[in-house]
Amino acid sequence: MQFPTNLAEAIDWLSSFGAGSDGGVTRTLYSKPWKEAQEVLKGWMETQGFETQYDSIGNLFGRLSSVDSGAPTILVGSHVDTVHSGGKYDGAYGILAAILALSHLKKKYGQPILNLEVVSLCEEEGSRFPLACSGSGIMTGVYSFDEIKGVMDSDGIGFETAMKESGFGLGGEKYKVRNDIHAFIELHIEQGPSLEKLGKSIGIVQTIVGQKRFQITVTGESNHAGTTLMKWRKDPLHGAVSMIDDLYESIKEYDENLVTTVGQLFVEPNVSNVIPSQIVFTVDARHPLEMVLSSFCERFTSRFQEIAKAKGLGIKIEKWHEVSPVQMDAKLNEILLAICKGSDVSCHVMNSGAGHDAQLFANVCPTTIMFVPSQGGISHSPLEYTSTADLETGLHVLIHLLHQLAYTQQKGGVL
Repeated sequence: MQFPTNLAEAIDWLSSFGAGSDGGVTRTLYSKPWKEAQEVLKGWMETQGFETQYDSIGNLFGRLSSVDSGAPTILVGSHVDTVHSGGKYDGAYGILAAILALSHLKKKYGQPILNLEVVSLCEEEGSRFPLACSGSGIMTGVYSFDEIKGVMDSDGIGFETAMKESGFGLGGEKYKVRNDIHAFIELHIEQGPSLEKLGKSIGIVQTIVGQKRFQITVTGESNHAGTTLMKWRKDPLHGAVSMIDDLYESIKEYDENLVTTVGQLFVEPNVSNVIPSQIVFTVDARHPLEMVLSSFCERFTSRFQEIAKAKGLGIKIEKWHEVSPVQMDAKLNEILLAICKGSDVSCHVMNSGAGHDAQLFANVCPTTIMFVPSQGGISHSPLEYTSTADLETGLHVLIHLLHQLAYTQQKGGVL
């Protein structure tokens, strides 16, 4: 097989595994394109002189060993899976840039003081199974292997079954959580418009925001749209619209880092000449400070109940997803800032509004994630695009960071 020689080639090369007719990439966990992508990455890393191995769930590692057999490890990479018909940069860029960075460092400097290791994490998106970040979550011990038992995809195929069919699985053993990871670094496209709008080349993430997601069910009385006077109605859609309007108006009282979205709305029976009986809608709220996020969520849920009571409606509020904000490592970010300034690379300290594998690693070791711009802020789409120049800038900064961490410091001395 012909392996890529530069970043632009590598992006197109990996996107061919799972490529769709619409220009998107579909590489869901344990699927045939996913396995093919992991295998070719393994082959490429071996041609670069890395020691490769899979763990029992399908995370792939390529290791550049230290001169000291007892040295800890700097882990760098991202995820190989995609959403359905996603872009070719999300996740893939962080893996490919890591391989090229380690290859460059090996050729120029030889063996590092600390081990350097690329990881192609098996899953982050949760687009096949309803368990996002399973690769990093199980690897770090944040998730237990038991949490995947009984989890099914939309075709009724179990997580364990799909894993075993791909050649992985724990059998009767426990997953061995690693204790040698000194730091985790993730390079990723921004998936938002901030860097492009600000004209910055690198985003240094200080916080991955907290998230709370709710499902709201508003119930009323279904009846004939022509024969029921307005004063006699208990219309749940009217109530839901009032709630949503209040939600979006109330957010103006908070700082600009607070975002909220009503992404789904279901009307029952959804007939043009019938007053609905029930409305179900979702609320997604995010902010980098738990105190602000909790305050907002308490406020809007209280207001929703008040609106429902005033209109004679029933309401059920269920919180079905919650992730606390996660701080990235301040020392790593200080090093990144110094590298950007020393290289005359424009940078912006920012928050990540999307979740990433880095937030799982932050529970167990110093961690940071840095971004490069996304054109138009578009991601999870065939239209996802980052220029080669911006990709190369990210690679340049990553090489300098890994060199400083793994070649110029004594073991454990920098963090």
